[in-house]
Amino acid sequence: MGPFRWLERHLEEALCCIALSVIACSVFFQVVMRYAFGSAPHWTEEVAAFSMAWAVYMGAAFCVRERFHIRILVGASSLPGRLPIWVIFLADLCFAFFAAFMIKVGVEYLGVLWKYPSRTASLGINEFYPQSVIVIGYALILLRLIQLYVRWWANGRQGYPSVRPEDMGLEPTEASVTEGHL
Repeated sequence: MGPFRWLERHLEEALCCIALSVIACSVFFQVVMRYAFGSAPHWTEEVAAFSMAWAVYMGAAFCVRERFHIRILVGASSLPGRLPIWVIFLADLCFAFFAAFMIKVGVEYLGVLWKYPSRTASLGINEFYPQSVIVIGYALILLRLIQLYVRWWANGRQGYPSVRPEDMGLEPTEASVTEGHL
């Protein structure tokens, strides 16, 4: 597996693991400093908060890629004919529009932060950098959603879009096996 293929397959997982490790280490360090020395550094709270935001957005993108997001599959699958596909497509289209809207709002917000920089209270870094997770996270979510539909189309449109075949009681496709979904 080449480095780009590995990155495409494990980017969100790696970033989530890094963010969660940073949270654990900074909170542990703060607890030790507070109880052992009676004073805790303030920067650990900021680092943990920024890491939590990264973990949440990367986790959301991971859930889109792995098709783990909550959906009412039982209700959609009880509809007749090809109607479930259209219901799922409509729901995913609304989600895609929301992600695109958040990217637009996030870019505008980052533009304001770039034009009028402000510094974080403890670390003193420009707010632009930690807040960029909004645009990066939603862009990754949108990219993963598009990837799901491209793969669904390329695999002959078996099952429902953005729903794993094995979640519908179907045999897994060759693509889902090679993507490591099993």
